[in-house]
Amino acid sequence: MPDYKFRTIDARGKIRSDSMVASNPMELEKRLGSMGFDLLSYKEHNKAAKSAFRSKTISRRELINFTFHIEQLIKSGVPLIDSLKDIRNSIEYSHFTDVLQTVIDDIEGGKTLSLALAEHPSIFDKVYVTLVRIGEETGQLAEVLKDLADTIRWQDELVSQTKKIMIYPAIVSFVVLLVIAFLMMYLMPQLLPFIKNIGTEIPLYTRILINISNIFVAYWYLIFSLPVVLIFGLMAIAKNNERVKYFIDGLKLKVWIIGSLLTKIKLARFANYFAMMYSSGITVLDALKISESMVDNLVLEESIHQARKSISDGVIISKSFESVGVFPSMIVRMLKVGEDTGAMDDALLNVSYFYNREVKESIDKIEPALLPILTVILGGIMMWIMMAVLGPVYDAVAGVKL
Repeated sequence: MPDYKFRTIDARGKIRSDSMVASNPMELEKRLGSMGFDLLSYKEHNKAAKSAFRSKTISRRELINFTFHIEQLIKSGVPLIDSLKDIRNSIEYSHFTDVLQTVIDDIEGGKTLSLALAEHPSIFDKVYVTLVRIGEETGQLAEVLKDLADTIRWQDELVSQTKKIMIYPAIVSFVVLLVIAFLMMYLMPQLLPFIKNIGTEIPLYTRILINISNIFVAYWYLIFSLPVVLIFGLMAIAKNNERVKYFIDGLKLKVWIIGSLLTKIKLARFANYFAMMYSSGITVLDALKISESMVDNLVLEESIHQARKSISDGVIISKSFESVGVFPSMIVRMLKVGEDTGAMDDALLNVSYFYNREVKESIDKIEPALLPILTVILGGIMMWIMMAVLGPVYDAVAGVKL
């Protein structure tokens, strides 16, 4: 559909300019009119150029607010169309306003809510759409939306906590690298003639520092550009080579401190969504199939696929997950408890709760521990540099006294 750039005026006389996707100018005018705007002028806009500058996604916070509000309105007995229109009219005009209007038009044209949401995969992912469809089929749409809002809010908290522990080490590491670069590229070349003119034998650790300084001066462009090129190169290769991506994903789960934390986050997400889908009436095999793409890690994705294949061959769930050899024993035990009691969703929610609590506790422990570790590293580097610079001077002074 074409993309139109337009100017409108509202009931208060305020003129605004924006753009919207519509099949034709009449539909554009109809959509704007339903939102309380009168169309003044329009022209067809280059959609490809616009998409390069305007994001077609929304923040997780906006998705949480939308899910919460529509759940509350539907729970209160407000018709679905009226609920969507109320939300559309209550938010600031943005790309999401266009999306909501499109969803409203699709529903008025005969589509269900899940089918209308599925037209916007960059905002409503497969899990979201599938759970909404289950809610429609079971008549428990409000309950499903409530679980979705809680789950997305939980994900948002995990992301915020993960960013929190990464920001400080990243800043300190950047500062340390800048200090080292300054010492190697500026200070050491200034001190090198002085050290050589002292006349004493230069210690081994000072010669090593001088050689490192020479490397920095001669190949500084490689030192600063090579890590960036390697990272982006590996990302590009992994995007087109599944074996490389599998290796990198496996490495992510084994990195010291971060690997364990990342594993717990992904397993908590898997258990939470699996429990939600299971309790909503989705079969175990279908829930596992959907869960494969949610863990965002090829190693775990392959493990879930193998477990699903084993279950489809008739093996019980707990044995299938145990035979894979990737999932911790706690998950296997809780799955067995769920099979024995018939409360699989409760058992999985317990797994999610446990890992969620472990992640929070790990973050609380990691953050204060990083400061002394980074301080020791920086202090050690500075001490070595000072010894390498002052060592020959001390030896020269000691020789004069003798």
